[in-house]
Amino acid sequence: MTENESKKEIATFGAGCFWCVEAVFEQLPGVLDVESGYMGGTTKNPTYKEISRGDTGHAEVTRITFDPAIITFEKLLDTFWDSHDPTQLNRQGADVGTQYRSVIFYHGDQQRELAEVSKKALDASGQLDRPVVTEITEAGEYYPAEGYHQDYYRNNSSAPYCMFVIRPKLKKLGLKP
Repeated sequence: MTENESKKEIATFGAGCFWCVEAVFEQLPGVLDVESGYMGGTTKNPTYKEISRGDTGHAEVTRITFDPAIITFEKLLDTFWDSHDPTQLNRQGADVGTQYRSVIFYHGDQQRELAEVSKKALDASGQLDRPVVTEITEAGEYYPAEGYHQDYYRNNSSAPYCMFVIRPKLKKLGLKP
């Protein structure tokens, strides 16, 4: 393992459509790579068509490779909470189904503990009108999404979904639309 590889960690979040989540996390300093995929279900090697039916158990997720010397898992959690509505069960906006659930798939006990503390703090903060319904679940097998889903916003920024859903989200978060 090289010195640079030892600095890499993985975070996996589901927060609605993975195109939106990917577009947010790609812009954060210290994030080395963001990949859209599927996790949390029972279907092996799922396809987007299968995921879209909502019966595989998988969530649309983004797998984030980051350098913890530049960006902490806590900062990633802050961005995760700010980038979606964690009080909506199995939906984000017009995207409805278990595949769009809010979920943190933790990689190790430290991430689990930090996620639980962060979720409790958000719930207790009074910022939200309803309780946080985000699942905190141990990471399982990850399946990369099909190639056309990767870097979707970057490659399709003039598509209607990108213009009317992703761009306003990026602006709200103070990121480059």
